[in-house]
Amino acid sequence: MAVPKRRTSRARRDHRRSQWKLKAPHLVPCPQCHELKPAHRVCLNCGYYKNREVIKVK
Repeated sequence: MAVPKRRTSRARRDHRRSQWKLKAPHLVPCPQCHELKPAHRVCLNCGYYKNREVIKVK
């Protein structure tokens, strides 16, 4: 069974764990209704994607 020879230092451990943070979602304004939406997704406010109506919104 493999066992580490030396203890991992706090700096090395924390540097490795620094990548676990959450990222804010990248939002862009919809060209039709100017509501913020995720990039490359259908706008849930107006139902448009690439200047075409994709879904009907009430």
